[in-house]
Amino acid sequence: MSVKSKCVDTLRILSAEGIQKAKSGHPGICMGAAPIGFEVFADFLNFSYNNPKWDNRDRFVLSAGHGSMLLYCLLHLFGYDVTKEDLQNFRQLDSRTPGHPEYGRTAGVETSTGPLGQGIGNAVGFALAEAHLASIFNTEEYNIVDHYTYALCGEGCLEEGMGYEACSFAGAQKLGKLILLYDKNDITIEGNTANTFNEDIVARFNAQGWQVIRVPDATDLVVLKSAIEKAKADLTRPSLVICTTKIGYGSPLENSEKSHGAPLGEENLAATKAKLNWKEEPFEVPAEVKEYCRKIAEQKLNAEIYWNEKFSKYEQEFPELAAKYKQYMAGYEIDYTDLLAKFDFSTPEATRVSGGKILNELAKLMPNLLSGSADLSPSTMTNLKCSTAFTPENRAGRNIQFGIREHAMAAICNGVTLHGGLRIVCSTFFAFSDYMKGGIRLSALMDIPVIYVMTHDSIGVGEDGPTHQPVEQLIALRSIPNLKVFRPCDGKETVAAYISAFTQNSPTILVLSRQNLNQNKESGIKALAGGYILDDCKGKPDVMLISSGSEVDLCTAAKADLQAEGYKVRVVSMPCMEEFEKQTPEYKEHVLPCAVKARVCVEAASHFSWHRYARDYGEVIAMKTFGTSAPAKTVFEYFGFTKEKVTEKAKLSIKRAKQGK
Repeated sequence: MSVKSKCVDTLRILSAEGIQKAKSGHPGICMGAAPIGFEVFADFLNFSYNNPKWDNRDRFVLSAGHGSMLLYCLLHLFGYDVTKEDLQNFRQLDSRTPGHPEYGRTAGVETSTGPLGQGIGNAVGFALAEAHLASIFNTEEYNIVDHYTYALCGEGCLEEGMGYEACSFAGAQKLGKLILLYDKNDITIEGNTANTFNEDIVARFNAQGWQVIRVPDATDLVVLKSAIEKAKADLTRPSLVICTTKIGYGSPLENSEKSHGAPLGEENLAATKAKLNWKEEPFEVPAEVKEYCRKIAEQKLNAEIYWNEKFSKYEQEFPELAAKYKQYMAGYEIDYTDLLAKFDFSTPEATRVSGGKILNELAKLMPNLLSGSADLSPSTMTNLKCSTAFTPENRAGRNIQFGIREHAMAAICNGVTLHGGLRIVCSTFFAFSDYMKGGIRLSALMDIPVIYVMTHDSIGVGEDGPTHQPVEQLIALRSIPNLKVFRPCDGKETVAAYISAFTQNSPTILVLSRQNLNQNKESGIKALAGGYILDDCKGKPDVMLISSGSEVDLCTAAKADLQAEGYKVRVVSMPCMEEFEKQTPEYKEHVLPCAVKARVCVEAASHFSWHRYARDYGEVIAMKTFGTSAPAKTVFEYFGFTKEKVTEKAKLSIKRAKQGK
């Protein structure tokens, strides 16, 4: 047996042992796809285990994230900070080897994967970022940005709709440094895929503009290596390498769905070791394998050394370009002090329009800012006027035309952000955020600062009707941990929302209006607190009116009527509940004093977000049904979003608070 074959068997056994010890996991893919993972790491992947974040490393994405133990074993063999003890602690509390790969937890893990298809989208984002940065910084003499992205997927990733979306986009954009390795074993949890996934994959990917290469038997490392070399050589198209494998290879459960999502069992593990002639103690790596992989890993350190030397020469010959590169990678520190003063918010304006002006101003200050949309930039106002479209002929373009592919757009933006060196904004209509939920959730889980602009924010969409009028989306997105949802009431609050988005590392969603909104004299940067007193009264208020977005206008109008009747009224704007909840107890008490029990919360969306602020005696004016098709003014009136309704509910809340019921 060759040492390379022994390395592959080591990956199989270590994976199976870790999963057996954890009594949980997916041994099938780890054992079947072990040759693919080994070949990529050993003969192709440029990496530095001493510096896993080296700028010009190749990226490896395990889109089939349930095969995480294979990735951890690869990292262990090739020198990363993944120890024998880490392998033994697979899937245990606080371990560096969680059930699915988690970005930021394990050295060498480029992205959190597991929800099938997301990793393909991330990989497309990595390749897009590489292509854009290469167009900015490479010269005839120096390829400073020059790396590949490899992604390993299975049937599940290709069955998911977003896999289609992402691959179609990659083909249209001719992302030639993207190589997708398909672990083709024809098995999913329910068994053979004959009834569920039997299309002509070669024809499908050819039609999408990919190079397709077949490897009839992935255990043949010579053929596998040749296939990947061929994939690398074609820079005009992304490449799919179809690797035929056997799930659970070498075990009694080979080619069976029973090896997919459960440990092999002690007897089957012992039988596997016997078949593969495995003599080592549990979790031990054979000496010749350890030495072979160590030498490869050490040799690969030379790639970073060579790149650093090249960059030093590049810096001498192109000092301005080198300084710009460093700035891209470090991120731009913007002074936002005077940002608000750059805009004249004196007349009514839709916050999508305000947002477009703000984004374009920020794009001048941040040349590493990209913006894209799901075929809606003329409506979301997110096109960067200072640049052009990113295309195969124009990689320097900063406007990404994702096409009507919301789910892939979110995953691709995650990949762009994870790559480093770029910031990205993507946009669509708010009702379509449902299509993006998987990618948005992973932005929040990985704590990466993707900015999502969602326009046409409420029943104010009007004539397009309930299919396009978001109702439940605000509460759905507010429920995601580590995600900020800003719904500003005017241009100045939109400035604050963008400042918050660009000065914090967590993802942000800006929910912007289609219809014009009045500009409030007292709004502004105070909105960074998430909630603040917009319009106050003298002394203790009789009632507080609390709202976000377009409904703030209703509250200020209702205040004038209530005040004329002798009531003391405080108007609180609450553009971002997440930021408000981060404030000190003292600040929150200042804005919403517990002693003021009469409250009215107003938002043209689901009521569920508001009961914690309304409390026992408050009233909530919100949506409990879907919307309807009619002019926006008519729709608002039909559902009770009027100053008269707010006034009525305010008086009712005051009465209830006095009566204690």
